[in-house]
Amino acid sequence: MKTTLSGLLAAAGLMAGLCLPGAGLAQEVTLTVHHFLGPNATVQKVLIEPWAERVETQSGGRIAVEIYPAMSMGGRAPELFRQVRDGVADIVWTLPSYTPGQFKRLEVFELPGVHLNSAKATTLAIQDMLPALADDLKEVHPLLVHVHGGYLLHMRAKELATVGDLAGLKIRTPSRIAGWLIDEWKAEPVSMPVPDLPQALSKGAVDAALLPFEAAGPMKLDELTTFSVEGPGHLRSGTTVFLFAMNKDRYDSLPDDLKKVIDDNSGMNIAGEVGAGFDKAERDVAASFSGSRPVLELSPEAWSGFDVASEAVVARWVKDVSGADLDGAALVEAARAAVAAHSR
Repeated sequence: MKTTLSGLLAAAGLMAGLCLPGAGLAQEVTLTVHHFLGPNATVQKVLIEPWAERVETQSGGRIAVEIYPAMSMGGRAPELFRQVRDGVADIVWTLPSYTPGQFKRLEVFELPGVHLNSAKATTLAIQDMLPALADDLKEVHPLLVHVHGGYLLHMRAKELATVGDLAGLKIRTPSRIAGWLIDEWKAEPVSMPVPDLPQALSKGAVDAALLPFEAAGPMKLDELTTFSVEGPGHLRSGTTVFLFAMNKDRYDSLPDDLKKVIDDNSGMNIAGEVGAGFDKAERDVAASFSGSRPVLELSPEAWSGFDVASEAVVARWVKDVSGADLDGAALVEAARAAVAAHSR
């Protein structure tokens, strides 16, 4: 397994493979993995590197994996899905929300009130729902669809007791669904790349941001905000759906035994581990933030106004996506039931 950025080499997976039967076979396949975050990002440590090491080991060294973080194969992050679909990269990790409208079904898991507070529970629920989501994924071979721990508000200054206190504030939005939610809060959604957020907060260009702790930690948002806010029982205001996917022709070209290696490291076989990894990263950063300034857990009474706004967003989404081939209300009901089943 090689992470290709500034000449870095990590050979742990390959060395492990040399200890297995079949070691010494020439590498038959080299798979490139392209994504938009840096080599120290949670996703690389929790998903991509462990995946690469297992694939190399379980293939007896016949598969080599090269990881290209930070868009080091070229292009812009919104182009990643096109890159894997067209074979520019063998595998990518990306956000379906970069191409709004193309992944209508996957978007159901980004809705507030569908995702609760656990990346593991929602990621497992997504695997249960894959047959109903399949139309969104027909142009690629999906390896995993997953989420992070979910959004909470990181506030620059203003006190917050009810949803009404957000009126008029400028809040950085991570997606169109989150933008709709901010609208329902009577605040102003502001779209910007995540790397621009620290400067925007320090200069007062935005008053708050919707992010999980796991993403806020590396940017040191605890030093740029005065408190964070989540719902009762650590409820979150939605989440982001991520797609780890392989080029269909590339997968189909593999011999059956190597396809099995890929299959053994896809979907439900890795969903629980990846979700738990994101949940641990969330807890670790939350503990750090709590030690430096308040993390407020609103009461059910204070959260009720947020629930009203969330249900308005769900209704808007159902109206937006429903058509001859999609029953949005039924998809929301099924997704909520699947998340609830894995949250017990």
